[in-house]
Amino acid sequence: MPTFQLYLGLGIDHIIDLEGYDHILFITALCAVYAMKQWRSILILVTAFTIGHSTTLALATLNIINISPNLIELLIPITIFITGLWNVLQSTDSVSVLAHRFKYGTALFFGLIHGTGFSIYLRSLLGKEDSIVLPLFSFNLGLEIGQVIIVLIVLLISFVLVNILHVKRREWNLIFSGAAMGVSLILIIERFPG
Repeated sequence: MPTFQLYLGLGIDHIIDLEGYDHILFITALCAVYAMKQWRSILILVTAFTIGHSTTLALATLNIINISPNLIELLIPITIFITGLWNVLQSTDSVSVLAHRFKYGTALFFGLIHGTGFSIYLRSLLGKEDSIVLPLFSFNLGLEIGQVIIVLIVLLISFVLVNILHVKRREWNLIFSGAAMGVSLILIIERFPG
């Protein structure tokens, strides 16, 4: 199998693999408060996250930065908890431009953390490759495709619950974000040193 297809598939599989549910949980929490009609806001938010994780994925895979895997594995559920908390505190009716910018900046910063987490997996795969540029690019592209799949699933579930089953958007947000915060707290406790 050509290198591009191999690493593209590995990137998609890595992000949508249920064993790596912490990344899925983060993406879903990030988008849970949005409706289909807010696709521009979602696109900017996911792009900010992508820029962050693409940056550290490249830097860590190329061994330019080296951060303890244990620290990253602890920080990832912390990003989920903070995102869920932000969702609970945020009004779904109106969000200021400043609040949106803060959320985009946070997504970018959290992307830096998640990118380092992805790089741990990718570095273990690259041992036999002569050049890592194409595998790095195709793996990252696969991650993006996987993220888009997750976002579309979350938006579809949200659409069905809110528009067809008439669940109030605020209730959907509270239930989902609360669950994300609960799971992330369990992960934080499990991964906390000592």
